[in-house]
Amino acid sequence: MTVIHFTNARLIDPEAGTDGPGWLRVENARIGAIGTGSHPSIGDQDADVIDCNGKCLAPGIVDIGVKIGEPGERHKESFRSAGLAAAAGGVTTMVIRPDTTPAIDTPETLAFATRRAGDAAPVNVRSLAALTKGRAGREMCEIGFLMDAGAVGFTDCDHVVRDPKVFSRALTYAASLGALVMAHPQDPELSSEAAVTSGKFASLRGLPAVSPIAERMGLERDLALVEMTRARYHADALSTAASLPALQRAKKAGLDVSAGVNVHHLTLNELDVGDYRTFFKLKPPLRSEIDRQAMVEAVASGLIDVISSMHTPQDEESKRLPFEEAASGAVGLETLLPAALRLVHAGALNLPTLWRALSLNPAKRLDLPGGRLEVGAPADLVLFDADAPFVLDRSKLNSKSKNTPFDGATMQGRVLGTWVAGARVFGGAHA
Repeated sequence: MTVIHFTNARLIDPEAGTDGPGWLRVENARIGAIGTGSHPSIGDQDADVIDCNGKCLAPGIVDIGVKIGEPGERHKESFRSAGLAAAAGGVTTMVIRPDTTPAIDTPETLAFATRRAGDAAPVNVRSLAALTKGRAGREMCEIGFLMDAGAVGFTDCDHVVRDPKVFSRALTYAASLGALVMAHPQDPELSSEAAVTSGKFASLRGLPAVSPIAERMGLERDLALVEMTRARYHADALSTAASLPALQRAKKAGLDVSAGVNVHHLTLNELDVGDYRTFFKLKPPLRSEIDRQAMVEAVASGLIDVISSMHTPQDEESKRLPFEEAASGAVGLETLLPAALRLVHAGALNLPTLWRALSLNPAKRLDLPGGRLEVGAPADLVLFDADAPFVLDRSKLNSKSKNTPFDGATMQGRVLGTWVAGARVFGGAHA
């Protein structure tokens, strides 16, 4: 029996909302015991004892919406490179997107992704499947068969299902099976070809822009159809203050809805685009500082449930273009934790609240067993120094693609060790 004793730890428990000294024992891939204060007599001569030296021990991060380049774009990211990046970033479960080439829209394609992930990635990998065939918004996928094959949710990613009749039928069928539907709320016509958020900055830069109201319009439509069908629904990347009242009304009305936010929209704003810096081109685009602050407050209050990296690798050729022509997206598996810790260091969130959004809530929303520090839970853990400063060098990232907006930024928060089912997948022999 494999036994690990973590002693002298600062335990971050998102479910209990606690942050304090304690110890934890791992037995055969699961948490066997946990307590506060000094560790009891260890007893097991063969146990691996890890002195955490007062550093933070928390459930591993569950990152929803990770883009992998298999199949079709392996030169941008493979399961192996993404898995190594995840382990280095304290992410113990990657929930991958179906926007591959071809899309993950059949049990066979899903089986391929599952097999490749199992062979190559050192962390847990669960897959979302497309809601419509080819993510084209015309014909619903075989949701039941895909669930049987292991899909944990359904989404066409940034391809909005334009036809409300198609979307309502898919929601109705998903509701009958208890499936979770995820969407990227945006009015597709208003947001077409947009590169930045509308306003004075966009005008000064002469860039094609979209109003924040486009997101609100897309969300309002989705929530109306959710009210009609009673489906389980998750908005994957809200970014504007204008969207929050609709989300709040839906939750108060008892609809089974949740929402996420990209960590970049919590820590950056539209001015970071500066002189057409394409590593800051995201989808949705970076918003105003007022919007950013509203998103942070929504996470603190629990209105927004999940923080994700929305990891989107892009090669150099697709980013080294004029801003409006460059591809959208940024890698985030390794920068998710230090970027999110900016909110803690700024006093906007405490660690248990942050970890509720990074780990507990995504696990609960997708019915996954992780995200908890409790006896019997999987020993998916991250040990990190929340205060350790460093300057990010994108060339040292494990991802094949290096498109991060944090290149050269001074950050705080280093992962010291990552464990998946009790096996160490990142870090040295001891903290």
